[in-house]
Amino acid sequence: MAWRYPWALGFFLLWGGLVLLWYFNKHRRSSFYHSMQGPLAENLFNRIRWTRTILRQRLRMAGVAFLILAASGPQIGTRVKPVERKGVDLVFAVDVSVSMNAIDVKPSRLEKAKYEIGQLVKKLKGDRVGIVVFAGSSHLYLPLTTDYEAALLFLDAIDTKMIPTQGTSLRSALSMALSVFTEENEKHKVVVLVTDGEDHEGDAVAIAKKAIKTGLVIHTIGVGTHAGSLIPIKIGDDVSKYKRDKQGSLVTSVLNESALSDVARAGNGIFIRFDNRAASYVTLLDAINAMEKKTISTHEFSEYEDRYQILAFLSLLSFVIGFIIPTRDKRQHETWRGRFV
Repeated sequence: MAWRYPWALGFFLLWGGLVLLWYFNKHRRSSFYHSMQGPLAENLFNRIRWTRTILRQRLRMAGVAFLILAASGPQIGTRVKPVERKGVDLVFAVDVSVSMNAIDVKPSRLEKAKYEIGQLVKKLKGDRVGIVVFAGSSHLYLPLTTDYEAALLFLDAIDTKMIPTQGTSLRSALSMALSVFTEENEKHKVVVLVTDGEDHEGDAVAIAKKAIKTGLVIHTIGVGTHAGSLIPIKIGDDVSKYKRDKQGSLVTSVLNESALSDVARAGNGIFIRFDNRAASYVTLLDAINAMEKKTISTHEFSEYEDRYQILAFLSLLSFVIGFIIPTRDKRQHETWRGRFV
C-alpha cells in the first residue's frame, strides 16, 4: 500500500483537534443537561433523541476522516497497463581479452568502454539491449531487454577474467551476436562491436557482409590509441607483471583501426574510437536515434492502483446519513401542540 499525496495525512492533526473539541463540548452539554431539573429540563429537551444526535455527530466526524484518507490518494495492489515501446534491438559485443586491460586509455580500455556504453544506455528510450562477451570464445551475457537498470548492473560486472579462453575472435563475437536476434525482420537490428581490434582468426569482414543481407547494421568501436600500451597481468587489484610473447619480449597492444573500419564498412555501419576524450558515445547514439524505429512489444507495466473512490464514497455516505437521520422524537410532538400558539 502507498499514498500518492502523503502530506494530506497531516490533516488528521486538525481532525484530532476537532474530535477533542467535540468530546469536551459533549461532556459540557451533558453536565449542563443533568444540572437542570424539573419541568424546565423536560420541556426543553424531551423531544431530542440524544443517541441519534451523538450518532449524527460521529458520522460527520467519520466522513471527514474518510475524506482526508481519500484526498491522500491511497494506492493498493498493482494493475497492469500496456505501454507501447518503439526502438531497435541493440547488441553490444564486448571484448574481454587481457589486452583490454591496457592503460593507454584511462583508467583502462575495458573500464573506458564500460563507462561510455553505460552513458549510452542511460540515453536510450525504448530500445532493447543485449550484451555478448568474447575473447577466444564468445558467450551470451545478457539477452535482449528493456530493463536498463539491469543492463547497467550486468555491464558493471564485466571483467577480463570472465572467459578463460584467451585471444580475440571477432568471428565468434559476430556469430554469437547474430544468434541473439530471434526475429526475421529486415530492419531494426544493430550490433556494436567493442574491441581493441586484434583479430586472431580473421573472417570478420566476410561475416559482416553476410549479416547485412538480413538487414543487420554493424558498428565498430575501437578502444585504445595508435601508440598502444603494455598489457598488464593483474593478480587481484595489483599489477604484478606485463604480458610477454614466446620469446620473452614485452607485448605492446595497439589499436587496429583499419580492421575495425573494414568491418564497419562491410556491415553498413560506422567506426568510432573510444579514447581519452569525453562523451565518445554521442556519435553512436546519434546513429542509433537516426534509425527507423519499430514497435518492439506491448510491454506490461505494473503499478499501484488508485483506491480513493471507495473512501470518497464512504465519506459521502457518512455525510448524507448524518444529515438525514432524524433527532426529534415524534412521539412527543403532540404534547407541544397548542402550548405557545
